[in-house]
Amino acid sequence: MLSTVSAFLNSESPSADRKIRVLVVDDSVVIRRLVTHALSEDNGIEVVGSAPNGAIALQRITQLKPEVVTLDIEMPEMDGLEALRQIRKLHPRIRVIMFSTLTERGAAVTFEALSLGASDYVTKAANVGSLEKSMLALRWELVPKVKQFFRSRTDSKTASSPAAAKPTTIAAAGINMRPAGFPGRRKVVAIGVSTGGPNALAEIIPMFPKNFGVPIVIVQHMPPLFTRLLADRLDSISQIRVEEAKEGSRLEAGKALIAAGGFHMRVGKVADAFVVKQDDGPPVNSCRPAVDVLFNSVATAYGGSAIVAMLTGMGADGLRGTETLAGMGAYVVAQDEASSVVWGMPGAVVKAGLANVTVDLRSIVPEILKQV
Repeated sequence: MLSTVSAFLNSESPSADRKIRVLVVDDSVVIRRLVTHALSEDNGIEVVGSAPNGAIALQRITQLKPEVVTLDIEMPEMDGLEALRQIRKLHPRIRVIMFSTLTERGAAVTFEALSLGASDYVTKAANVGSLEKSMLALRWELVPKVKQFFRSRTDSKTASSPAAAKPTTIAAAGINMRPAGFPGRRKVVAIGVSTGGPNALAEIIPMFPKNFGVPIVIVQHMPPLFTRLLADRLDSISQIRVEEAKEGSRLEAGKALIAAGGFHMRVGKVADAFVVKQDDGPPVNSCRPAVDVLFNSVATAYGGSAIVAMLTGMGADGLRGTETLAGMGAYVVAQDEASSVVWGMPGAVVKAGLANVTVDLRSIVPEILKQV
């Protein structure tokens, strides 16, 4: 699975004095105009063209040289999945953002697109009531996702690929490594992940042995339906059990629970068992489920006996919860920049000096196993 990610990792970022070049691909004239208008309002983005299907998009990519393609899935002549396959083969450095629908089929096709190497996805706004509201929804979700791949790199211009990346401590990167401060047994693993997460989780969750001795709780930023399909997909390829969390789900050794889309997930104790508590309260860090909500509850329930793994993702959700857990002695593992699709969430933890170790994706589970 990691090979599909490496095709578009570590592309050169646009220089500060030029805009991100985007090609919009959709068979609907209205959607093409809407997306073009929403993106063009941002000073850092230039829509260089559009196309009504995948075949024409491939021609225009060669002519217009975009850095990002927004790609609808259902189109005549050549659909989005076939276009994605061709783009990955012919233009592996281009970032591709898929347009998905909040339906069972839409979620399933989106997972297929991510496995084929799509960089990210946005869900089409439905029943928003007006073009103006559709525009606001696009601005809110799509613009940040286009820009997330092109932040300034803090390392050298050419980073190693994930396949070649070596485990790297924070100290080696010039940042003080936080020493482990909890002498007791580790009792839970809490994982936060966003952009690039489905493929990252598909890479690491199968690495946990069947007899793994502690429970795992995960927040992956995804909408309803998507999280259930993600859990089912991971369960089918893993030695441990993987389930979408429900109210009252028990935390058990050898089982991973993924927060359900649309609900915050908290951990609490009932009698002698730790269980999931759900709520649909306001988004935190613009997210629901939010990593910070889960991590803060883990801090209350487990304190310093937790292990935190912060994986690839946009933004800084989970930073405050990690800070609380680290202060109690939790062991914090952060994914490194070279193997992250977006080094926002793990980067925030590393830069705050909260991580005990920073490693490439394939070294996350071995590092956890050392602690457990």
